[in-house]
Amino acid sequence: MRAFVFPGQGAQVVGMGRELAEAYPAAREVFAEVDEALGESLSNLIWNGDIETLTLTRNAQPALMATSIAALRALEAEGFGIGDADFVAGHSLGEYSALCAAGALSLSDTARLLSLRGQAMQEAVPVGQGAMAAILGLDFAAVDQIARDAADGEVCQAANDNDPAQVVISGHKAAVERAAVLAKERGAKRALMLPVSAPFHSALMQPAAAVMAEALAAVEISAPAVPLVANVRAEPVTEPGAIRRLLVEQVTGAVRWRESVEFLAAAGVDEFWEIGAGKALSGMIKRIAKDVVVRNVGAPADIAALRG
Repeated sequence: MRAFVFPGQGAQVVGMGRELAEAYPAAREVFAEVDEALGESLSNLIWNGDIETLTLTRNAQPALMATSIAALRALEAEGFGIGDADFVAGHSLGEYSALCAAGALSLSDTARLLSLRGQAMQEAVPVGQGAMAAILGLDFAAVDQIARDAADGEVCQAANDNDPAQVVISGHKAAVERAAVLAKERGAKRALMLPVSAPFHSALMQPAAAVMAEALAAVEISAPAVPLVANVRAEPVTEPGAIRRLLVEQVTGAVRWRESVEFLAAAGVDEFWEIGAGKALSGMIKRIAKDVVVRNVGAPADIAALRG
């Protein structure tokens, strides 16, 4: 069995998807449609811009999605497609890419939703008030307790359960800093403050969740061609109303990636294709389910390798 998985923020690099667009007209059309949906040349920023501007949340989110869907369209041109997957999943914004890939959301709607999502998440908390940190070497239960102990009346919570030894915390800056110190005291190998501009997947994102609830209510969501393993539940979902609710919950809820991969492996998935930029998910997946096969699909050479 096979799962198509889609990366989240942090995978962006200038030039991503360019080779796909040059080699496959269908991939090039994806970037053109996203440009039209947003009313700006996001593709020019992706291919010719600077990394600081590309990394802005409102740009990075639709840019990463466009690159993932371009890779999928290139796969389809070579005879592979969503019908070759038994499940889809995505890390944070990658969940939108997964839903677009599975036909639950149109490409144009996905681009507009992610641009709005990025802007709303950026604006939810004034710059400098929130922070995130990666805790390495402790499991989720330990980090969750550390976050609770460090909160001291502020928001501090386990936000991304990425793999057995990497958990990201999020919340008020001072609380996250306290948690990072406490994590080291309790045996973490490292506690790294992350270069992000907002405390994603924490209760501080509630204003963004409200924006997304309104926006998602106005778009059509269809049943996906294959089940989505949702971030906040780590279990499959296909009903459009449930998908809509979970996408709102996802803004403030934890990304349960470790549990999602564990579910997929237990369901019989033995092959994961990471579709889009970077290889971050591949590394996490191999640390969670060591016996599975992981393939990266982000450039024409990757697709050529699949053809054998």
